[in-house]
Amino acid sequence: MSGADSLIHVKSDGDKINIICHKEEQMQMVIRKMTNPDCIFEGYEEWDEKEDKKWILTFRILDEYERYPDYN
Repeated sequence: MSGADSLIHVKSDGDKINIICHKEEQMQMVIRKMTNPDCIFEGYEEWDEKEDKKWILTFRILDEYERYPDYN
């Protein structure tokens, strides 16, 4: 994907990040790139139908108390 095919919209509010994907193929790439020890995927919502269909992915930034320790 390149150019207009890879277009996504991003909105953040505090510790929440919402990413709107315009193509279903974008979802796995966005989840893979966004998920790390400080940011987790919380879920998605399908929005609209047919050719206007979009996917709203929700991520949350973890604070220092929610992160897993490096060592046990």
